[in-house]
Amino acid sequence: MKRFDAAPAAGSTREVIVAMLFVGMLFFILGFVTWLNGSLIPYLKIVCDLSNFQALFVTFAFYIAYTVMALPSAAVLNRVGYKHGMTIGLGVMAAGALLFIPAARSAAYPLFLLALFTLATGATLMQTAVNPYLVCIGSRESAAMRISIMGLFNKGAGIVVPIVFASLMLSGAGDVSDGAIASMGAAQEAALRVQLADRLVFPYLVMAGGLLLVMVIVHFSRLREIAPEQEADEVAVRRFGVLQFPQLVLGALALFAYVGVEVIAGDTIGLYGQHLNVKQFGVLTSYTMGFMAFGYLVGVVAIPRLLAQKTALMLSALLGILFTCGVLFGSGMDTGLSRVLLGWAGVPAVPDSVMYLALLGFANALVWPAIWPLALEGLGKYTAAGSALLVMGVAGGALLPMLYGHFSDAAHPQTAYAVMLPCYALILFYAVKGHALRRWGWTPAGSAQPGDSPAVRVPQATVDR
Repeated sequence: MKRFDAAPAAGSTREVIVAMLFVGMLFFILGFVTWLNGSLIPYLKIVCDLSNFQALFVTFAFYIAYTVMALPSAAVLNRVGYKHGMTIGLGVMAAGALLFIPAARSAAYPLFLLALFTLATGATLMQTAVNPYLVCIGSRESAAMRISIMGLFNKGAGIVVPIVFASLMLSGAGDVSDGAIASMGAAQEAALRVQLADRLVFPYLVMAGGLLLVMVIVHFSRLREIAPEQEADEVAVRRFGVLQFPQLVLGALALFAYVGVEVIAGDTIGLYGQHLNVKQFGVLTSYTMGFMAFGYLVGVVAIPRLLAQKTALMLSALLGILFTCGVLFGSGMDTGLSRVLLGWAGVPAVPDSVMYLALLGFANALVWPAIWPLALEGLGKYTAAGSALLVMGVAGGALLPMLYGHFSDAAHPQTAYAVMLPCYALILFYAVKGHALRRWGWTPAGSAQPGDSPAVRVPQATVDR
């Protein structure tokens, strides 16, 4: 039994607008803490004297929280409701930000990872609350519009945060590329690490204060509680019955691959730029997020008016393969591609291989929203369980970047990006054939699955991460 009082889902236009303003602020915060990792990774590599593989435990600690804490977060929301879930999530995120202060003082990498896991735990709880809240605050017919707007808030934060972080952390620090650090003496290198570690204290203290302020604002706001949806009929499902649906299992694998390549493109670009001695390596995540936001806008305009979801997914996979080849074989010195694409905007030029890595943001933009409806089609009473299985695909963001880090240290940071090719190949297979399978044994769609219900309820939490 639920422990909170809830209002009906339908609300006035004014209530919806006010709620969207609050939720938009929360989506910006989620984007801020998520895409800060891309700048933090090369920074912690310097502060804690790490290899690429060790530095990418940042993504592991952050994204594994989504898998570990998803079900506990759902249990918390069932008890306290969406609005209180948002405030608790913000409080946990503030605690994670405060943990960065002793981590910076001690330069202890395990403490940094604990802080990141705590920060991501709060983000998981808030994600679990704001996604269904966004769907339920207005009519179902306009939910897609609200989701698109919130996605832009999330990706917009990904553009802004690396620029702000780099200006705070690296301004006046001199050349901190791999080549420059390698040429320093031991005493000079140690002094640089202490200087950079100290710079972490102020921004994370401000972040913690900002999160606590937003927590208080949300808590005392007039955001109304939304009653969770009830199943029309509470039918029992077999424990592992959800695995009978190929389109779902393959969709979960495709999401695992997608989140992995998305995080690799967004969070390792700074490491790669640092390896190439790119001066502005701290802001390179903004390049990836900028292209991703552009791809999001294309999706808002083109789907489904000009492109079917499966067609968009296929094109995304093909572009992913093309741009990955560009990363693998592109120049680490020539900057012609970025001058052609971004020179008109006055954006600093970067090597061609770095620009191809940033362009993967555009290729990745439409994958997440395209896979969800294709994977959940025809699940009937297994829809809720299928949604939970898809959420577990976020673990790709924890594991696949670690694989890149291993090959980056063992071979070369550029050739290690080959790990993305099989990921995009899997997404392409799912777009072309996997989504249409309805029985194991490669039987095409068309025959009914035993136990299926003709009506499929769209799950609540299918919004952008």
